Amino acid sequence: MRAVVLRELGEPDQLKVEEVAAPKPNKGEVVVQLKAAALNRRDVWIRRGRYANIRLPIVPGSDGSGVIVETGDRVDSALRGKDVVINPCLDWGVNERVQRADFRILGLPDNGTYAEYVCIPAVNVYGKPKNLSWEESAALPLAGLTAYRVLVSRANVQSGQTVLITGVGGGVASFALQIAKEIGARIYVTSGDDDKLERARDIGAEGGVNYKQDHWLSDLKKMIGSDGIDVVVDSAGGESFDALLDLAKPGGTIVTYGSTLGPSDNVNIRRIFWKQLNILGSTMGSPADFENMLEFYSNNNIKPVIDSILPLEEAHKAHARMEDSAQFGKLVLNIAS
Repeated sequence: MRAVVLRELGEPDQLKVEEVAAPKPNKGEVVVQLKAAALNRRDVWIRRGRYANIRLPIVPGSDGSGVIVETGDRVDSALRGKDVVINPCLDWGVNERVQRADFRILGLPDNGTYAEYVCIPAVNVYGKPKNLSWEESAALPLAGLTAYRVLVSRANVQSGQTVLITGVGGGVASFALQIAKEIGARIYVTSGDDDKLERARDIGAEGGVNYKQDHWLSDLKKMIGSDGIDVVVDSAGGESFDALLDLAKPGGTIVTYGSTLGPSDNVNIRRIFWKQLNILGSTMGSPADFENMLEFYSNNNIKPVIDSILPLEEAHKAHARMEDSAQFGKLVLNIAS
């Protein structure tokens, strides 16, 4: 089968398409013939060596959709031929509140979805939403799950609340914008790119500011008004995290699901306790979260925001675009021959 294999860490051109052996299912597993896969920032971090417990060679990729073509022992053979989307959370466990110690994400250490076939536990495949194409379905899993858990399971966002989404344009932030809009929240965004702010307004944001501007914080406060933010969704961390404590209203909630700008050394703890803030962490999501997320997108007929679709052989180009943060929405690889 064709697969993108990463054998050395480094630049996007380290991602090369090779002919490798197709996987065979073990007990409880299925083999999915992939029609499409999608990128996540995690893939870039792995390629760059900025991720824990990297092993090479590896086929990257967490997101994918396709057709079940083989079933292992103790798996219903009637599943063969079923159109599915893959839940990349492996071994979450039974606790809805937190993943278990051996939890991992498809694409490292297990070979992932930048390939014609992938082997996955049968419990990790779900029926493909009928209203979505292969590419749209492949765009959903990791980022859609993360955004759904952040907003619904963790922050419990309600209609009429004000939500701030930082770093709009990335996959999770785009999903968070769609989900918050469907719930009925008022949404504001930040970005370092004015074009991305305009795109965000086109799909439901009431306003936004460029965080590279000197007065972004005061401009955002004026835009939002005196009430402040009910829920802040942040993936950046870094030195700007303290400003989010200032923006959150008393009793408000800040949910963090990443730290792309590194540690936040200047956090004013007094703001947290004096304003009675809720600081929540979130990583991926449980099987129930995944199923609920799929139902949310199906029932509300929402389509993921896709930046561009490239063939599998151009995975390196997709990585370069993501590394430059040039995308708005998901970058997808078409695998169907």
